[in-house]
Amino acid sequence: MENKALVQQRNLFVIVTGLLKTMRPKQWTKNLLVFAGLIFSNNLFDYSLLTTTALGFFLFCMFSGSVYIINDIIDLEKDRIHPKKRKRPIASGLISIRQAVFFLIILFVTTVVVSFQLNTIFAYLGIVYFALITLYSFHLKHIVILDVMTIAVGFVLRAVAGAVLVDVRISPWLLLCTILLSMFLALHKRKSEMQLVASGQKTTRKILEDYTPELINDMLHIVTSSTVMAYSLYTFNSHNSIYMMATIPFVIYGIFRYQ
Repeated sequence: MENKALVQQRNLFVIVTGLLKTMRPKQWTKNLLVFAGLIFSNNLFDYSLLTTTALGFFLFCMFSGSVYIINDIIDLEKDRIHPKKRKRPIASGLISIRQAVFFLIILFVTTVVVSFQLNTIFAYLGIVYFALITLYSFHLKHIVILDVMTIAVGFVLRAVAGAVLVDVRISPWLLLCTILLSMFLALHKRKSEMQLVASGQKTTRKILEDYTPELINDMLHIVTSSTVMAYSLYTFNSHNSIYMMATIPFVIYGIFRYQ
């Protein structure tokens, strides 16, 4: 009986660990953008607002984690033939589709309920994010240019949700910088994927067939220069402009270093 109980506990632990891995914790750093409103409104050391924003960050991790589960269910067959993605819990068979769907329903409903208790507008933004990225998983990721723009909008929703939590005016410059920077990152991701394909590695992302190196480079030239200009103008118009302007060289270095 003891051995049977231990086996059941072990199996439960494996399932729970697999479900958490399906939520891609490594990708949760993207949700740190929720803290942008808190930081740029100079409220970082306000304990009450910091606690609220931290909870908002956790809830957005749950929203994004829900989308990753849907994505893995949709791409199940493709992931099974991918050299790395086939090791994912659902693709490898560690987690069944039934278990994933059951967990997804509980996770999403709980996240929505807690979000409404935290802030109504925040909750609606979380639902819009979930719907948008789910639509991306089903359809938008197969449409050239719209795929990277959808990713960018997802980042903007994170920033807006964070600003709503601390009840501060959402700066249009902050939104512009966010959408440009996220497009910069998304385009570089596409570029690196194309380079891997060119080197002989297989990919399951069909959208790469619609991109060309010339198109990616032209778009990056526009987005990179626009990002630097938008951030510079943002610092000129900020409350402590002379201090903010001092960060411009670091931003330029960061962008060039990433390239």
